[in-house]
Amino acid sequence: MKARETQGMLLGLVGVMIFSLTLPMTRIVVTEFHPLLNGLGRALAAAVPAALLLWLRREKRPNRAQVKSLAVVSLGVIVAYPVFSAWAMKSVPASHGAIVNGLQPLAVAIYAAWLSHERPSKAFWFSALIGSALVVAFALQAGGGALHAGDAWMLVAVGIGALGYAEGARLARQLGGWQVICWALVLSAPFLAIPVGWLAWAHHVAHPEPVALKTWLAFGYVTLFSQFLGFFAWYAGLAMGGTARVGQVQLLQIFFTMAFSALVFGEQVAASAWLYAAAVIATVVLGRRAAIRTAPVPARA
Repeated sequence: MKARETQGMLLGLVGVMIFSLTLPMTRIVVTEFHPLLNGLGRALAAAVPAALLLWLRREKRPNRAQVKSLAVVSLGVIVAYPVFSAWAMKSVPASHGAIVNGLQPLAVAIYAAWLSHERPSKAFWFSALIGSALVVAFALQAGGGALHAGDAWMLVAVGIGALGYAEGARLARQLGGWQVICWALVLSAPFLAIPVGWLAWAHHVAHPEPVALKTWLAFGYVTLFSQFLGFFAWYAGLAMGGTARVGQVQLLQIFFTMAFSALVFGEQVAASAWLYAAAVIATVVLGRRAAIRTAPVPARA
C-alpha cells in the first residue's frame, strides 16, 4: 500500500476513534435534551470555533459549485446523521446502534463510486456486502427477529450521513479536510439559529430545572469532537487514502463503541455482539487488500 494511502488509513482510524464515543455521549444527552435540540444544537455551537478558525486562517471563500457540495455535506453530517442517530438513542443502546452503524462503510463506498469515480474490484464489493449482511443479521438477532424503531432511525442516519461523508471527501481534495467541515458548519449556522433557539426556549419552559453536568459534558463532546475535530482527520483520511477504502475503517468503530459503552457507561454487551463485530472486522481486512482504481474525473465548471 502506498505511503499516502497508509497515512489516509491512519487518519481515518483517528477519526473513527473520536466518532466511537458519539453514540454513547448522544445517549446521555437525549435523556434531557430533545433529539432535534441535540442534533442541530451541536452543529450551531460547533460553528463558532469553525468560523473563528476560518477567520484566523483567512481562508478563501468557496465558489458556487463548492457551496452546492457543502449543502450536500451539511444535509448528511450536520442535519441527518446527528438528528436521526439521536432519535435512535432514545430507544436502543449505544452498543446496538454501533452495529447498525456498521452499514455506513458500504453506503460510503457506493456514494464514492458515484461521486468520486472510484471503481472498487469485485473482491472489495464482496467483502463489503458480507460485512453489511453480518450487520443486518445482528440487528435482527438482537431485536428478536425484528428491527426496532431505533434501528430504522439509525438506517436513515447512515444512509444520508454516508452521502455527506462521500461528498465531503471529494470536496476535501479541493478545499482541504478541515476546511470542508468548517465551511459546512458556518454556512449552515444561519439556517439553524432560529429552530435551535426555539427548541432551547421550549426545553427551558418544559424543564426549568438545571441541566445535569454530565449532560453538558456529553453535549460538549458531541459538539467539539464528534461534530468538529473528528472531521479534521476523517475527511483528510478519506481524501488521501480513497473514500471507499478508508471508509471501511469505520467498521472498527463497532469495537471501540461497544468497549466504551461497556467499560465507561456500564451497558451490557452480549457475547454474540462481539462475535458479530469480530466477523465484520474480518471483512475489513479482506476489503483492505482488494483493488480499487479511480476513473478519470470529468472536468467541473
